[in-house]
Amino acid sequence: MKIRIKGNSLRYRLTRSEVERFAQNGYLEDTTDFGVARLTYSLQKTIGGHLFACFENNNITLYMPDWMLDEWTSTERVGFENGEDGLYLLIEKDFMCLDVVAEDQSDNYPNPLMQIR
Repeated sequence: MKIRIKGNSLRYRLTRSEVERFAQNGYLEDTTDFGVARLTYSLQKTIGGHLFACFENNNITLYMPDWMLDEWTSTERVGFENGEDGLYLLIEKDFMCLDVVAEDQSDNYPNPLMQIR
């Protein structure tokens, strides 16, 4: 799971296996160790409502409603967003990069733009 924070926006990107694990367990997390502190970022399924996030005890939690998760895993839908509360949130499937990169992308979703090139 990748996290990107820029200004007042938060974006999560998940690989195919991460989306599958999240669909099965309703929870997914990862951590970044800063030596003296650890940042945890997690994804939690919730019942109804809309996409929202909380930051408590060095943990960023993005809450995704069950109806979104059902649509996300059963269709070609790339992601969901919400910017209602002043914090722009986006969760999306992680596509393979069009450029050559060093990171392993074998678990990423095929990039639809690859067919155009």
